[in-house]
Amino acid sequence: MRKIETTLTTLLRDIGAFYEAKKWHFLSVNGIDLGEGKIELQWIFSQYGVKDEIVIYYALSDYDTPVPSIVSLIPSSVMGEREIVDMFGLSVDGAERGLYLDEDSRAHPLRGES
Repeated sequence: MRKIETTLTTLLRDIGAFYEAKKWHFLSVNGIDLGEGKIELQWIFSQYGVKDEIVIYYALSDYDTPVPSIVSLIPSSVMGEREIVDMFGLSVDGAERGLYLDEDSRAHPLRGES
């Protein structure tokens, strides 16, 4: 497994330079609450045909900073982006609330301070 740091500012450029649709399978976008209003966001990929070849791009952020969407690069990421909007209360460009929770829900089940 390789873990590569990025920033929300350079995320689209970094993943765009890395991602080849015929080589890499996008698995998920994930969040880890770090406490004190901080979160680690992860974009996880596996290589087709290679056992245990995992690459994780990660960025450290806070809950108030908007997260860029990677849907323009990887359309299937829309579901994971909507999930972190609901579960962590993040703002992801273009991602709607209401995948798992009601659109007007104030709950953020995976946010540490909830």
